[in-house]
Amino acid sequence: MAGLHFEDFSVGQRFQHGLSRTVTEMDNTLFSLLTMNPQPLHIDAHFAEGTEWGQRLFNSIYTLGIMIGMTVYDTTLGTTVANLGMTDVTFPKPVFHGDTLRAETRVIAIRGSKSRPEAGIVEFEHVALNQEGEIVASCRRSALMHRRVEVA
Repeated sequence: MAGLHFEDFSVGQRFQHGLSRTVTEMDNTLFSLLTMNPQPLHIDAHFAEGTEWGQRLFNSIYTLGIMIGMTVYDTTLGTTVANLGMTDVTFPKPVFHGDTLRAETRVIAIRGSKSRPEAGIVEFEHVALNQEGEIVASCRRSALMHRRVEVA
């Protein structure tokens, strides 16, 4: 798998993820309805026209999912045991239909697991940027990562 093991990470390490994604009206409507989120800012164009944004906003939870998803190939694909949590989630700028998102990651902490010697914990800081280079989302994510298996 392409993901890195616990020992492959170092504090301060940075990733400029190569994947990008243009988000669409269909993405937004489908995700909002599948997750039972009836917020008219996401699914009602007429309602959204009357807001300060003048148009529908892309669902922020989907933005979070896309941001983290973009990071997987370079960092955790096949080498993560589990996500342990996400904190400090922010959405400083709105995302609109047609915006193109990309992601960057910085490793902010690493430590061995006290309960699982075959794993370690890596804390990531992820940011998503739009086509203008503006940060539209960020979060800290802790992941329990496999250690490399030593071959005897």
